[in-house]
Amino acid sequence: MKTTTLAIIIALVIGAFGLTQAAFTVDQTQMAIVIQLGKPVGDKALGPGLHFKLPMIQNVVFFDARILDFDARPEEITTTDKKYMNVDSYTKWRITNPLTFYTKVRTIQGARARLDDIVRSQLRVALGRYTLIEVVSHKRQEIMDAVTVKSQELLEPYGIEVVDVRIKRTDLPAENARSIFGRMKAERERQAKQYRSEGREASAKIKATADKERTILLADAGKQAEITRGEGEATATKIYADALGQSPEFYDFTRSLEAYRKSFNSNSRFILTPKSPFLKHMQ
Repeated sequence: MKTTTLAIIIALVIGAFGLTQAAFTVDQTQMAIVIQLGKPVGDKALGPGLHFKLPMIQNVVFFDARILDFDARPEEITTTDKKYMNVDSYTKWRITNPLTFYTKVRTIQGARARLDDIVRSQLRVALGRYTLIEVVSHKRQEIMDAVTVKSQELLEPYGIEVVDVRIKRTDLPAENARSIFGRMKAERERQAKQYRSEGREASAKIKATADKERTILLADAGKQAEITRGEGEATATKIYADALGQSPEFYDFTRSLEAYRKSFNSNSRFILTPKSPFLKHMQ
């Protein structure tokens, strides 16, 4: 009886151990394949849930089913207009066929190496068809779409799906940046000189126009003043003439009074004889 009980206990322990070795679970974010003697078992991957394998004979390899990131090292690329630029890119990818993936590249590190080779080469080819201005402005989306499609075609036989390829950053090499900065500075200085020259020219035109208008205004004003003065003098002469015609003696008297007022207001000294015609109205 004791022997039978001991045997049952041993069998249960061995069964429990075998069950723990045979059963395994696949997480919701994972896929798995069963490996026997280094080769995959079955024709498809195992999804999330509880699964079983042969203990000690078969092993399980798990793969991440989520979208993964691959951040490539910056690389110097030449555009079609012979400009050099440092391109920093990244790739969104995932494993779609774990059996093919395990057969072709084995590990995530192997997949990243393959991604690095293929995506880099496609970036060089695609960017080499465009100018620097097109790459950094309105053609970037078109370039990225083309690189994504071509990379997907080349990586599909490895059980990899390329979701997206993007350029994070584009920089000019240091020597190119200095050269471009020098050209930009020279261009801005040229424009500044042109603007200053145009400003001086406009200033000279404005001053010349103002001087011309001033001269014309002064000439017109002088002309009008002479005309007015002449008209006034003509009117005064006529009045004097009319007064002289009506009463020559009174006209002579008023003219003498005016001469007295102008002469005697000053501190000047005069030497006159009593018989002087200038004093005829004082005799």
